[in-house]
Amino acid sequence: MRGGIRISHEKTPILLKSALIGVVAGGFSTLYRMLLSAAETLCFTIYDFVRGHLVYLPVLLAGLALAGLVLGWAVKRFPLISGSGIPQVKAILAGYLKDRWYTTLLCKFAGGALAILSGLSLGREGPSIQIGACVADGIGRRISRSQTERKVLIAGGASAGLAAAFNAPLAGVLFAFEEIFQYLSPVMLLATSISAVASDYVSRLILGTAPIFRMPLEETLPLSAYWTLLVLGGFLGLAGALYNFTLISVSREYKKRFKARPLLRPVPIFLLTVIPGLCFPYILCGGHAALTKLSVETGLLFLLALLVLKFLFSVVSFASGVPGGIFFPLLIIGALLGGVFAKIAALLPGVDNELFLNFVILSMAGFFAAVVRAPITGVVLLSEMTGSLTHMLSLALVSIIAYAVADAMRSTPVYISLMEDLVPEATKGKGAKGLILFEELHRFFDKD
Repeated sequence: MRGGIRISHEKTPILLKSALIGVVAGGFSTLYRMLLSAAETLCFTIYDFVRGHLVYLPVLLAGLALAGLVLGWAVKRFPLISGSGIPQVKAILAGYLKDRWYTTLLCKFAGGALAILSGLSLGREGPSIQIGACVADGIGRRISRSQTERKVLIAGGASAGLAAAFNAPLAGVLFAFEEIFQYLSPVMLLATSISAVASDYVSRLILGTAPIFRMPLEETLPLSAYWTLLVLGGFLGLAGALYNFTLISVSREYKKRFKARPLLRPVPIFLLTVIPGLCFPYILCGGHAALTKLSVETGLLFLLALLVLKFLFSVVSFASGVPGGIFFPLLIIGALLGGVFAKIAALLPGVDNELFLNFVILSMAGFFAAVVRAPITGVVLLSEMTGSLTHMLSLALVSIIAYAVADAMRSTPVYISLMEDLVPEATKGKGAKGLILFEELHRFFDKD
């Protein structure tokens, strides 16, 4: 059919193009991951140095203010680099927005690194998804035969970005369907799978095969303790609804206050970063430092303080509007919720301290399901990230409960809310063009 994909004759070319997208997008996303890791290491080095040499504090404050101004200008000039990147990809695929992929790619790289270097509590995963989509968009403009085929390649690039960020190809594929595309087709499944696997291979070739979270789970949750999952799931569902409400409310209110001066919007938050940087550095950047304090030996009060401060600082960091996502920080917040729950549950009969890390992992999946409303992705993601498949039942149960509770609280999934803020006309019935493009996908793919 003219303008579309003739599935019966063109499967192989689409799959070969998807493999190319996966390799290139995986390379760029891996490079971004390495750049942000280096920026995070340098960030802690700088704050450690200034902590011991307070005479350099004015220099640090001047540098943070300058970084905020630079990113304020960049976001004003190229608004699609702001924030996570996942709502932008969703809006582009739906036909609501058009993107200059090359400027977004370059500015997202530089802006994300500068935000992490400054210490903001932001993640690399959303930007990695957008970077993968930008790479696919750029290549797709040259090799795709139609607009519909290019959107399939963009979806593959998005799944490749997440696969490289987490060494989790299955989660990358599932996230593309559960959150970004929300449409399943055999050909799309093959295309995104090939992109994700190719990307994961590139990432592992460069960075190694070790799981992202090295948490040795020596014990499985006994069936006699499954009642705790009901409580934990409900707790995480409420926490997820609170997180979504707080994140969206603070971001909207803070943006309003700087509507007339968008250039200055990030500056106060960048300057604020110096306080945790010098006094409580565990809440800086994505959250790897916070993970080091997650152990059964850590006291409950310290975990509570770490949880509250990480929660608040992540919300404030995202409100700055600079490039950076919430994906990894929300997993860390989920882990801290699990640590607090495990400490309290250990006081009850039938719950052992040795299950501490189990509750940490379960809470990461449950909180993700409550916030993003993508429970299948959360279960698979945590299984891939920990390198363990023995906890699928408990992961699924706590994720479903958390999902249901958050939904009962009428909490809108976070990326839906962010996309509504990004494209308000989409919620007013003015996005018909995008909806027609999705109908085209149904027509073309359903012929297979």
